[in-house]
Amino acid sequence: MIVLVTGGSGCGKSTWAEKLIASLPEENRIYIATMQVYDEESVRRVARHRAQRADKGFRTIECEKDLASADVPEGSIVLLEDLVNLMANEMFDGGDTGRIVPALHGLAEKCRHLVMVTNDVFSDGVAYAESTQGYLRQLADINRQAADLADCVVEVVYSIPVAVKGEVPCV
Repeated sequence: MIVLVTGGSGCGKSTWAEKLIASLPEENRIYIATMQVYDEESVRRVARHRAQRADKGFRTIECEKDLASADVPEGSIVLLEDLVNLMANEMFDGGDTGRIVPALHGLAEKCRHLVMVTNDVFSDGVAYAESTQGYLRQLADINRQAADLADCVVEVVYSIPVAVKGEVPCV
């Protein structure tokens, strides 16, 4: 099963994705964390996320860039958190955005289950600088390709999962 989970900031998408993973068999649960820790706020966010999943049987792999390099064992149950950070890290920190989608396909082939989290950052109506617009265009393309890859796409709205593609898995 491949699931793409999306939604706005603070909507409960990460919590729902973790509940989905928790409803699956416990062996080989991998949490791929893509957030770069660069200030005190990000340190607090990482600590909060680690506390949220502390008793859920995850092994965390920190992978800010080059997703294909993540050492994920065959047959694992993987939560990839998240495509937005991964894209920003690749684009703005000397990476290569072109390697994201092939890495997603590689994970999908290797994993027993793959849950990818992304973020709806497209609805605010603000006109951004060209570099940010370029980031948003590339992220939209990656989200589209991840949705194509997924069996199910779920938008979390106020902590409620809504099927966009396929059926919402039971958690």
